[in-house]
Amino acid sequence: MGRRRGIMSERFKEELAKELGFYDVVQKEGWGGIKARDAGNMVKRAIELAEEQLVNQKPKS
Repeated sequence: MGRRRGIMSERFKEELAKELGFYDVVQKEGWGGIKARDAGNMVKRAIELAEEQLVNQKPKS
């Protein structure tokens, strides 16, 4: 079975890692070097941003 392609762009993931304070680990060790907790926090933050975007969209009527 092949690996799934990521939904988040590399740039977006890097921005989240910077915001959450573990980008230095990503630079040194790659994405495999981050802790599971950091990965979970990154996904959680991405979901929060997506939800905020949905709320802020104006309905087209």
